[in-house]
Amino acid sequence: MIVQVRPSELSAWLNTARSHGAPVVLDVREAAELRVASIKADGFELVAIPMGLIPPRLNELDPEQPIACLCHHGARSMQVASFLQSRGFSHVANIAGGINAWSAELDPTIPRY
Repeated sequence: MIVQVRPSELSAWLNTARSHGAPVVLDVREAAELRVASIKADGFELVAIPMGLIPPRLNELDPEQPIACLCHHGARSMQVASFLQSRGFSHVANIAGGINAWSAELDPTIPRY
């Protein structure tokens, strides 16, 4: 089962996850979406790999590192989180509500689209 973390709960998840290594937020949105709205790394490494490129770029991710997946509303990131878990990634979470919820809960300066 994939852990669901709201943006407002991410800081607590990151603090817990640090016991397994430096946490990563994996943004799986497309480049055009990133140009519209993006987050800033704060206490985590931010990696952007579009969902469709995850399989061929899987070697860029460390299966031991904690990874929280992010997309627009949480559906694509949930698929990626499940994919990662099925490939042996042991500390994976989905950021429920995606960047839309991030804007609503943490940073209203991030555009909603």
